[in-house]
Amino acid sequence: MAEARVELHVTRAGPFVLAIDQGTTGTAAFVFDAESRIRGHADQEFPQLFPQPGWVEHDAETIWRTTQTVIAGALKQARLTAGELTAIGITNQRETTVLWDRRTGKPLANAIVWQDRRTAPLCDDLRRKGHEPLLRERTGLVADAYFSATKMKWLLENVPGAREACERGEAVFGTIDTWLIHKLTGGAVHATDATNASRTLLYDINKGQWDDELLALFGVPRAALPEVKDSSGPFGTAAKSVLGAEVPILGVAGDQQAALFGQACFEEGMAKNTYGTGAFCLMNTGERRVKTDRLITTVAWQMGGRRTYALEGSIFVSGAAVQWLRDGLGLLENASQTEGLSESVPDTGGVYFVPALTGLGAPHWDSYARGTLFGLTRGTTRAHLARATLEAIAYQVLDVVEAMAAESRIRAPVLRVDGGGSANRWLMQFQADMLQAPVERAAVQETTALGAAYLAGLAAGVWKSTDDIATAWRSDARWDPLMAQRERDRHRDGWERAVALAREWGQASR
Repeated sequence: MAEARVELHVTRAGPFVLAIDQGTTGTAAFVFDAESRIRGHADQEFPQLFPQPGWVEHDAETIWRTTQTVIAGALKQARLTAGELTAIGITNQRETTVLWDRRTGKPLANAIVWQDRRTAPLCDDLRRKGHEPLLRERTGLVADAYFSATKMKWLLENVPGAREACERGEAVFGTIDTWLIHKLTGGAVHATDATNASRTLLYDINKGQWDDELLALFGVPRAALPEVKDSSGPFGTAAKSVLGAEVPILGVAGDQQAALFGQACFEEGMAKNTYGTGAFCLMNTGERRVKTDRLITTVAWQMGGRRTYALEGSIFVSGAAVQWLRDGLGLLENASQTEGLSESVPDTGGVYFVPALTGLGAPHWDSYARGTLFGLTRGTTRAHLARATLEAIAYQVLDVVEAMAAESRIRAPVLRVDGGGSANRWLMQFQADMLQAPVERAAVQETTALGAAYLAGLAAGVWKSTDDIATAWRSDARWDPLMAQRERDRHRDGWERAVALAREWGQASR
């Protein structure tokens, strides 16, 4: 396994909050001070497992080992001990589902990752039987393999003895936050927060509780599920035997909700987009749950028992499309080359790339769409493909933002951005041009980890209120739209034709 990469930050100023950011391809840990500055950082990638076409798995024990490694690395570079930490916050890849033995703490199978499509036929069956209206009303979600409940059902039906063990409370389920809480507390706590619970298809986001009718629909024993808590508040204590000191875990949120919080999008109508492996756009809708047909409604965070809601558009493949150019096709040595390549050509030469490599998420929700390239000629170069890939990322975000405006009747005046893709200046300008709205990049790029730190720090008193956090938020770059409307419409028309053909190809191949 690769060595953990660390960054050195030697200035000391307390109090300190440790944020664990457990993502799809790697795990990171950050030490933040009370001025929201990073004092220590370490990260480490881990292997992705693809046992069959459409299947994506992780070894949960490997995730835990990388977590231990990066915690140690971040503390070392901050020149701190665990005993000097005020609190721990956790943010995590969502929907990824782990099944483990409560007593031994050993996984009973590989974790099924959010990208996994093995349960798409089950989702088709749920729709055929007319269950989707119930799912939408109770959970705000759609019948899609993206979410956790179908993964739980698959594990219960395919891991020998799993159902009986779960019914006895001997085996338990959890998303990655729950798994890390279990390991950090030495097995003492089985808990999650409302944001992660809201991604399972089992949680009633109106009442804020596990739903008996949905548990029966998916056949998931209640005894196997974690206690649901506020996003900011006590989740137990990391054990001295694990960290070397007892440290309270005081904040937990799914990665995209944590990023919304870290971007200080506390007012209704504020929106952010994170450009990571996928792209995830969230809009704060306050205490008003917006019912929608094309997007999903999710819990943005829960504090003091009060839920704040968000509209979300989940794009399955964003940075992963660039990774595919690099690793699958060998066209790039590193992702940053896409910026220079895109600038080197005046346009894509008529090429459109629909990166439906794991189906299409919002607003299409098409599990069977497949990645397609249109408009190739003998003159097509890797520069055209790189530019078409970046354009595709921006088009997908545009689709989601326009759906949000239509469903909520609110148009965000500006899109706050973060994640690896936001470092690409060409992409950010094209995004502003497509949106016909400004794009602002956060000065602290690690907004997901920062959001987890804020949630924990608020509970610990490191930050007094969300108003203090909002006042401190800064951008380091802004892009205003420059493209003429006619040119923008031409780009959009081509994209819509390409998506329609990609979906048609997927349906014909079934």
